Amino acid sequence: QVRLVESGGGLVQPGGSLRLSCAVSGRSISSILAIYWYRQAPGKEREFVAVLTTAGSTNFADPVKGRFGLSRDNAKNTVYLQMNSLKPEDTAVYYCNTPPNWGQGIQVTVSS
Repeated sequence: QVRLVESGGGLVQPGGSLRLSCAVSGRSISSILAIYWYRQAPGKEREFVAVLTTAGSTNFADPVKGRFGLSRDNAKNTVYLQMNSLKPEDTAVYYCNTPPNWGQGIQVTVSS
């Protein structure tokens, strides 16, 4: 069974940066076709943020393009979401996903 655990969230000021981690257990990330990041803001539906494929390709939602990046460490079986130039509208619970498995989510709050 694949288990996903997010970490690295917290409170950051606008313009700041955070790096979220998605630690995967139960399967090597090099064998997982794609790992996704989603987020859900209060009162809104969960939305796609980014995806990293096993081939190394990435795709980002328009609101985060140019500000967010993805990387992975196969030795640690972990995928990272680097978030730069954060805005208050990035405030949400961020989830790591590889269908059908979800992490528990991690809160990111961007506020002064």
